[in-house]
Amino acid sequence: MLLRGIISSPLPSSLRLKTHKNITVSAQIKTQPTTASSNNYTISDQALESRGFVLRRTIEELNLDHLNSVFVAVGFPKRDPQKIRVALENTDSLLWVEYTKTSKPVAFARATGDGVFNAIIWDVVVDPSFQGIGLGKAVMERLIHQLLLKGICNIALYSEPRVLGFYRPLGFVADPDGIRGMVYSTRKQKKKK
Repeated sequence: MLLRGIISSPLPSSLRLKTHKNITVSAQIKTQPTTASSNNYTISDQALESRGFVLRRTIEELNLDHLNSVFVAVGFPKRDPQKIRVALENTDSLLWVEYTKTSKPVAFARATGDGVFNAIIWDVVVDPSFQGIGLGKAVMERLIHQLLLKGICNIALYSEPRVLGFYRPLGFVADPDGIRGMVYSTRKQKKKK
């Protein structure tokens, strides 16, 4: 499922959510963040640290086998660690949460793009044992903030339908003004008779 979002604060009430097989989400940026830190996060960095979590923004110290385990735990296919490394080396922004008791990643998200206008958010995952405590939102809020600080005004992401409700409060909306997303597929098309 394709989601396309331009993050806004606040969203205009004229944007209506629609449900389609391919969902496109979008809004307009009203304000630009001015600093690298924000007091608008749902959970502060200090609160995360007091609960045993450390935010990381580089692939240093990230064990790719442990990250792969989180991918598999949420239903992603197991990936070749070398390909994960190449993907991460070609990532513009990433954020992951380390649980200090185990030194393992428990939440992760990354974005690729042109560095100026467009970015796509990928691989948003939270270890099932740590879901529901705000780590996904913490990662997404900070990743979106990083992208906005770079001046990127068009932020897209892919999502499964069952988690669309997670992204809507973050500013993503479906099909504004009839904008539709498409994905090139290598799957064989069924021939129409």
